[in-house]
Amino acid sequence: MDIYRHVVQYYETDKMGITHHSNYIRWMEEARVDFLRQIGWDYAKLESDGIISPVIEVSCRYKRSTTFSDEVFITVSVREFKGLRLVLAYDMKDAEGRTVATAESEHCFVNRDGKPIRLSKEFPEFSRVLEELANSGNIVVS
Repeated sequence: MDIYRHVVQYYETDKMGITHHSNYIRWMEEARVDFLRQIGWDYAKLESDGIISPVIEVSCRYKRSTTFSDEVFITVSVREFKGLRLVLAYDMKDAEGRTVATAESEHCFVNRDGKPIRLSKEFPEFSRVLEELANSGNIVVS
């Protein structure tokens, strides 16, 4: 799988010339959508199947600043999957391989009416893929 690559845009920086912290959260979402595509579960397909996966928690630890035109490479792994919720881990590095941020996002699965979905019953193949990734111990990148 490919590592997700983001180039810092000028509008993502602040008056100090560094990337505003809120953008790292946006990049996580970009990387998550790309990750789902790469594991065969494109987010547009999930939504058309009636699966919505909102963020219920997010955390980010900033290690090093980035600036306009820097490349940020984001590795995504499944840290935990318990059927109703999914925890993804993100490792963001610069072009020199230095960690710029580490983060996690937690998601639940609901239908279009906002009612929880138990993937193992309603979407067993998607559940199986997430379980395998969570139990593999391997970092799966997007």
